[in-house]
Amino acid sequence: MMFELPAMVFAAGLVFARLGAILMLMPGFGEPSIPPRIRLSFALLVALVMGPVIAPLLPPMPERPLAMASIVMSEMLVGLMIGAIGRLFMSTAAVAGQVIGQQSGLAMAQNFDPSQGRQGALIATFLNLTFMVLLFATNTHHLLLQTAAHSYMVFPAGEFPATAETAQWAARAFSEAFRIGIQLAAPLIVFGLVFYMAMGILARMMPQLQIFFIAMPANIMVGLFILAISLGAMSGVWLTRMQSFATDLI
Repeated sequence: MMFELPAMVFAAGLVFARLGAILMLMPGFGEPSIPPRIRLSFALLVALVMGPVIAPLLPPMPERPLAMASIVMSEMLVGLMIGAIGRLFMSTAAVAGQVIGQQSGLAMAQNFDPSQGRQGALIATFLNLTFMVLLFATNTHHLLLQTAAHSYMVFPAGEFPATAETAQWAARAFSEAFRIGIQLAAPLIVFGLVFYMAMGILARMMPQLQIFFIAMPANIMVGLFILAISLGAMSGVWLTRMQSFATDLI
């Protein structure tokens, strides 16, 4: 038993290195509003539960400290990469909210966004909180935990991910997240294009009248109305893309 103890500690450290890094950034589990001690305790609990299942997939403990450090570093790198991609998909709400705020005249209405950890547009904060509730209400967080467990099938333990493939995956995820954010804001983009084009024509026809100042309340009201009727479709599109990201690694 004394000879098995170092190997058990090494295996537990490897599991915690990857799962802890994933949960530190994964949407729903790594939110800045959650106290660090609670996040750390949850990561330890998840590593304890998944450890017996993942243990057969782990490499044997090397004899040299440098080799051991290299394996731990690779596990942390893989975990941070997976968690960052998940966090990137969560940032689509911030992109869509900022665009919607600009199109509806509410871009200057700022509020603290707990998901981003900084000030953001009021619409972006609303979408972030809505998507977070949707994440847990539909049990999509279970898929994210399965993604963390099945990541060992895609990225073997103890091996650094291929640089070229990782860069392509990250670039594709970044472009996909930005595209989803623009798609979510598409109804307000169309409305803003038509509205400001009409206001520009009226301003040219009646230059003595402050048409933009007069039409701003109507802009806000119509923008909020369009947001209300399209919120369900926005939530469905975002949830589908988040579930697709989770199932890609399962």
